[in-house]
Amino acid sequence: MAVGELAEVCGVSGMTIRRDLQLLSDEGKVLRTHGGAVTTARVSFEFRFLERSRHNVREKRQIGAVAAGLVAPGASVLLDSSTTTLAIARQLRSTRPLTIVTTSLAIAAEMFGQPEIDTLLLGGMLRKDTPDLFGALTEHTLERLRADVAFIGADAIGYDGWVYYASAEVAGMLERMGRAAPRRFIVADHDKIGGHQLVRLGHLRDWTGLITDDGISAAARRSLEEAGVRVMTAAGATAV
Repeated sequence: MAVGELAEVCGVSGMTIRRDLQLLSDEGKVLRTHGGAVTTARVSFEFRFLERSRHNVREKRQIGAVAAGLVAPGASVLLDSSTTTLAIARQLRSTRPLTIVTTSLAIAAEMFGQPEIDTLLLGGMLRKDTPDLFGALTEHTLERLRADVAFIGADAIGYDGWVYYASAEVAGMLERMGRAAPRRFIVADHDKIGGHQLVRLGHLRDWTGLITDDGISAAARRSLEEAGVRVMTAAGATAV
């Protein structure tokens, strides 16, 4: 908010507001801007999401290109709220007509105003740390939907093919999202392979495939394929 706005709302002088904002800034509760201030919580939130979207940009573009190549005009596509599926959404802007179904506010904003692309934003509660929706309403809506294809991110993927998430609430919702499409893919850059998180969602052999980038090591790819996983990269993608 600007100093003038705050002064009017609080019924005090601009000088008083400036002094109070400086005190709040000294305590780390606001960040001073030219002529006003913003809350540090919002700045931190936006910065974290922006930083995640800027991590492994080339790899996410590769994944986005492979995924977009699997979507035909007229299809309905489920996208979760990961920064990798945001990269897929950007690649899908040239595929028309199209219906995008997502929990991501960032993806909905990306698709806003795109001709011949309909966007269905699933309802629910707004999460505190990322710009997306979750909860019972989201899961109820997913139970009633049937899309053509789903692309879902992961927090970690074991060499044995198990998919992991850090949040139990999100994992349950994503499981329902995967069940809402006959073709469903896990999308993750190579940095996610070889780790684990709190919640195990399911095994990749039960999914249509894993789409990753060309940075995946030969050993990791071999381990996943031996576990029954179909691994797809920019170098070796085929129609599904």
